[in-house]
Amino acid sequence: MKFLILTNHSYMLWQFRRELIEALLTRGEVVIGTPFGEHVADFEAMGCRMIETAVDRRGVNPFKDLGLYRTYCRLLKDEKPDIVITYSIKPNIYGGYACRRAGIPYCVNVQGLGTAFQKKGLAALVSVMYREALKGAKVVFFENGNNAALFRDKKIIPAEKQCLLPGAGINLMRYAYQAYPKNDPVRILYLGRIMKEKGMDELFAAVDTLRGEGYRFTLDLVGFFEDSYKAQVDRLVEAGVAVFHGFREDPRPCYAQADCVVLPSYHEGMSNVLLEAAATGRPLITSDIGGCREAVAPDESGFLCPAKDSKALTACLRRLLSLSREEREAMGQAGRRRMEERFEKSMVVDMTVEAVMKP
Repeated sequence: MKFLILTNHSYMLWQFRRELIEALLTRGEVVIGTPFGEHVADFEAMGCRMIETAVDRRGVNPFKDLGLYRTYCRLLKDEKPDIVITYSIKPNIYGGYACRRAGIPYCVNVQGLGTAFQKKGLAALVSVMYREALKGAKVVFFENGNNAALFRDKKIIPAEKQCLLPGAGINLMRYAYQAYPKNDPVRILYLGRIMKEKGMDELFAAVDTLRGEGYRFTLDLVGFFEDSYKAQVDRLVEAGVAVFHGFREDPRPCYAQADCVVLPSYHEGMSNVLLEAAATGRPLITSDIGGCREAVAPDESGFLCPAKDSKALTACLRRLLSLSREEREAMGQAGRRRMEERFEKSMVVDMTVEAVMKP
């Protein structure tokens, strides 16, 4: 068989889907259409054939998007794949519509709703586009039940075509359990883009409150920040409250050095950061939303708080800082067990392949 994968980011595909691609390669040829970036050579070394496909990830220019649709149409005509698998909103919509028009079976991955569904007018437009694009889909994968329910409620895709996965899963060998650190003071890690929708306003407010109350800790910030947050990051670094590390391709040393990982996000598909941190054996503090809550056994492996609620986030961080090292270590061990029971990578790969290959 020939599998064609359409995505908007080679780095993300390598980080979270390489095990799935390895499984597909045992069943046939894998061709990947993606903007070229990191790991293209790694995919080629696996045996994949790579085709550079430009995707304007964040733009809303209809002429560029029409060009992307035409690119996908040409790609389908040239490659004649047996099955297409798409990731992220533009490949899902324009790749899905092209497959539907060409009569080629396709499987769609909705990894999260993203910014488009947070804006009322844009959400209505995207819902219509998704409804048209997914009419012919063989299966649509979701990473949390809330997103799947929303697509049913909006009559975008019926339940019988949905498949709920536990995210991308976690490779428990790559993200092995790490001995709990002996930090003084406690190190709290945030890993991800430093932006509003990840809950940075609430996190920085909580940090200021707790420091004012006399709590000692260090906030480690790992990831790119948007320009609007530069002044706040600089202020916390200069005050000795935070350490800014920038982007790290391999996050494992960051998790190993942390006492706790915090992610007060407004929306997620399934947070890989939380899965990785829990697999490493670290307690979690995160939003009580789909895509985050699934990673946590409340009060056992971490704490949940409402999104966009700085006081609730402050209370969770205060609880964490009030625990003994042994209590935090026990929470991290509970998180590791949860990953072993519910999120192991090979289980997710098997579920995906079974749905893709189903007649």
